[in-house]
Amino acid sequence: MSKRDEAIRILRERRSVLVALSGGVDSGVLLALAIEALGPDRVLAVTGSSSSLAASDLDDARAVARALGARHEVVETQELLRSGYKANAGDRCYHCRTELFEVLREVARRRGIDAIAYGAIPADSPDDRPGMRAADEAGILAPLTSAGLTKEEIRAIAASAGLPVRDKPASACLASRIPAGTEVTPERLRQVERAEASLRSLGFGQLRVRHHGDIARVELDPDEHDRLGDPAVRSAIVDGVRAAGFRYVTIDLEGYRTGTSSAAALYRIQPARDSGQ
Repeated sequence: MSKRDEAIRILRERRSVLVALSGGVDSGVLLALAIEALGPDRVLAVTGSSSSLAASDLDDARAVARALGARHEVVETQELLRSGYKANAGDRCYHCRTELFEVLREVARRRGIDAIAYGAIPADSPDDRPGMRAADEAGILAPLTSAGLTKEEIRAIAASAGLPVRDKPASACLASRIPAGTEVTPERLRQVERAEASLRSLGFGQLRVRHHGDIARVELDPDEHDRLGDPAVRSAIVDGVRAAGFRYVTIDLEGYRTGTSSAAALYRIQPARDSGQ
């Protein structure tokens, strides 16, 4: 039995399934497999919306649901009201997922759905492990992990299913850009979202804007670093990121990688203009 078929087998063991749809490739593939396993009438996609979810990710979740003909609901989550989440002490994902799964369990109860599944995969980074613990505690299924599907195999399934997010770069919630120990606030999340949106409007793909107070540490795909040699591109980066509320713009010379919310090598490409210094 293929890994794909194993994931479908796991889903078919349930009478109905609620799929946590984040707008990323993994949860999109999970939704596609759930519909294949159970049919659209026995599957409900639900997206938890809050300040930590970028508007573009919510748009992607809606696009995936439309493409698959899935029932889709958007619900509000309140993780920012949880002190453990705001404190950001290294287990932020646990508190975030606990909030999400509590909300999803209530939706499932009201809809008479007997199982909840989310798109964790074996290759998820150590940063995701507190969230996985919350999923285990809540009894949430992880069919892609249980089947052993790799990121490459999941992208192949996304391509064969024609998912609109099949080529979407890896993504994570906006709070992942705020270093551990720094309080998560709606204002900081908005800064990150606006800064990243400005970079994507310039054609950059895989990226992160890490929040270090007045400093924005920009991680770009190393293959796109050659673009920084263009003064017009550098100026547009600075203008866009500073417009999001940062005072200084830096480029991380190591480029994009997961799990890098701590300080790293920085290259300041331009400070804010300040006549007092």
